[in-house]
Amino acid sequence: MISLLIGYLLDFFLGDPSWLPHPIVWFGKMIGRMERWLNRGRWRKAKGACTALLLTAFVWAGTWGLLWCVDEISFWAGIALRAILIFYCLAGTTLIREVRAVFLAVDRSLDEGRRQVARIVGRDTSQLSAQEVRTAALETLSENLSDGVIAPLFWLLLSGVPGMMAYKMVNTMDSMIGYRTDRYRDFGCWAAHIDDIVNWVPARLTALLMVLVSGRLGLISFVLRYGPQHASPNSGYPEAALAGILDCRFGGPHYYFGQLFPKPYIGTNDRPLTTADMHKAIRINRFSELLMICTCAFLCFYIHNYIH
Repeated sequence: MISLLIGYLLDFFLGDPSWLPHPIVWFGKMIGRMERWLNRGRWRKAKGACTALLLTAFVWAGTWGLLWCVDEISFWAGIALRAILIFYCLAGTTLIREVRAVFLAVDRSLDEGRRQVARIVGRDTSQLSAQEVRTAALETLSENLSDGVIAPLFWLLLSGVPGMMAYKMVNTMDSMIGYRTDRYRDFGCWAAHIDDIVNWVPARLTALLMVLVSGRLGLISFVLRYGPQHASPNSGYPEAALAGILDCRFGGPHYYFGQLFPKPYIGTNDRPLTTADMHKAIRINRFSELLMICTCAFLCFYIHNYIH
């Protein structure tokens, strides 16, 4: 529990400083090397499956082994290392900073807004309108509340810091190779499927937390209506929660790597999004994260004191 609180506070106050080496960068380099080496010739789907499973297992086992070694040296060193790894796995503050920067940029210039939002989305941003730039930023804010905060904490509860780190490897693989394009369709399909599985519960939990902190429990029916309409089995739920809270519309077709992917709309009120909407969405994110942290801390305390 101490490591969790320290890790959360580090993320809250620091985010991801650019000068600090980050394990996700190392994960990306490993995935990139494997993809360049194996994504060719025959059996691409099988090679992609092996890549996804081996890299996930490698991160879990490597983290477990590292923690075991450090625990043997010092109890407090183990606490510190866990806190650092939890800090690395949480992305709440960095995401909020990026979304805020998108809204400030698009208020200054549409081109600047497109460049800024391209930092946090995978779609083609070169032709987006100002409304679409703001929409893309808020969609990403809701999706990544699940991927970057709630899901890592969920897997921390289930399988400790090694499970949290393994989840981040799965999520990084999906963000790099989990696309239905000609290059990644076969090689990345297992990475995408595994990501869908590990995010199934966290995505729905994220939507529930967002509805709870908004104080509008009636939005659960809205989430259940629009959440399943997303092309992703998971992303639609937190998006639907935020769309309901803001009374706006998300979704629609997007370009990825030059290909148009049709996506349904989430919500019906196609109104202009404003800076006030951004601030409200950030508050929802922050309170949802805090509620999850408190839940995790309580469960960790209960398990430690009443089960062990």
